[in-house]
Amino acid sequence: MFEGIVIGLTTALSFTNIAMVLGGVLIGTFIGMLPGLGPMSIIAIMIPVAISIGDPSAALILLAGVYYGAIFGGSTSSILINAPGVASTVASSFDGYPLARKGKAGKALTVAAIASFAGGTIGAILLMVFAPMLASVALLFHSAEYFALMVVGLSAIAAFAGTGKVAKALLMTVLGLMMATVGEGALFNMPRFTMGIMDLQSGFGFITLAMAMFALPEAIYLVLDPKRSKNEAGAKIRDLRISRNEAHQIAPVIGRQSIQGFLIGVLPGAGATIASFLGYAVERNIAPKGEQEEFGKGSVKGLAAPEAANNAACTGSFVPLLTLGIPGSGTTAILLGALIALNVSPGPRLMVDQPEIFWSVIISMYIGNVALLILNLPLIPYIARILAVPRTYLIPFILFFTMMGAYIGQNNATELLILVGFGVVATILRFADYPLAPLLIGFILGSMLEDNFSRAMQLYDGIGFIFERPMTMGLLMIAAILVLLPSYRARRARLRARGVADGD
Repeated sequence: MFEGIVIGLTTALSFTNIAMVLGGVLIGTFIGMLPGLGPMSIIAIMIPVAISIGDPSAALILLAGVYYGAIFGGSTSSILINAPGVASTVASSFDGYPLARKGKAGKALTVAAIASFAGGTIGAILLMVFAPMLASVALLFHSAEYFALMVVGLSAIAAFAGTGKVAKALLMTVLGLMMATVGEGALFNMPRFTMGIMDLQSGFGFITLAMAMFALPEAIYLVLDPKRSKNEAGAKIRDLRISRNEAHQIAPVIGRQSIQGFLIGVLPGAGATIASFLGYAVERNIAPKGEQEEFGKGSVKGLAAPEAANNAACTGSFVPLLTLGIPGSGTTAILLGALIALNVSPGPRLMVDQPEIFWSVIISMYIGNVALLILNLPLIPYIARILAVPRTYLIPFILFFTMMGAYIGQNNATELLILVGFGVVATILRFADYPLAPLLIGFILGSMLEDNFSRAMQLYDGIGFIFERPMTMGLLMIAAILVLLPSYRARRARLRARGVADGD
């Protein structure tokens, strides 16, 4: 390992590769801030540039920098205008946007930058130390385990439900799962529930749905409630620094979620989205009762958890890519295509045959994370000023990026009609006090859940795989506990309150 680190340092610290790291994170950060242009789109655009470089190490360092730079910058639109353009930054909007509405946009961006930096750095350290060992663990996960892991992800809806809204959250999750079935199915390549509309054969676009659930209702709210559009901070952005008490609060959260996020990212097919949702859910469930009520209203813990988890998971996704040649997500699938185009064969032999590629990418992640922190922190006061824009300019700004993101996602005008329709429905649901996050979770995990369940059913001729595979059974039991625990806590609190009343 030490010999590999020396090789990686020698390669990564060359002038060319440092320039690639800085260029990659700069491009990724600024384009990642725009809703609709996620890591997949940016990397796909950058592949011809990377291939033209010729040097596989430099090309992969550039693409990796673009990848985690986009994830790092992707939280900005979620926090400032409630428009998550990437699935992994949806959870960041749950507490990041309420903080921004309280006039603490600078503080929210600072927490996000620190948590992202820590998650990416801890992930890089874990990648360096445990990559070969974790590759063998990832091979133990088959379709049955991935199905159970998706169920665990869905069980996190209790954390997004709020007090007394578990039934509403379950209803919205089911609605999201139903929407995920639109389009071609996993078992048969036949369109379902498309109502004869050709543009729905590939299903609803995530970007369209995310914008309809969060960004468009926000623009409508700004029109309906003029007072809401006034930033409490006024034209002056304050509270850029986090206090010592807040630093003590988020430090253990960042540590836990960096490790958990990395381990989830190691599993092919899991990725940063599940890591961010589970990170948020876990931290809310283990928080003291008083702090639990702050989640969803502007909790620094609720922002730090998904930010640390999704950045650590991005780093973890390089484990199956580099050591097994298995893409862990859509983005790493594009990176795999780039590696093949560069005549690099990812797999167990990569560390032996081309160690300079493997180790230089890991070392470049350290450099990239430091560069991202240095780049983002000084810009926070200027980025946060977006909220000081008058309502007459802010509403068209939100609508423009919302519609642009939806159109770029699928490249057809039908998406704009779907966006407006879902946006109106989402606004009505918000007025009726229905949580919208569970719907998006159900939609994101629904297709992965169906695909893995279908494969497991085919392999084991029925649902017997649940009982034949202990790891699957264990994960499903964890999911059941996560669903039942909030109800048990609420029941125990009611009994305790009744006992106190009887005593009085």
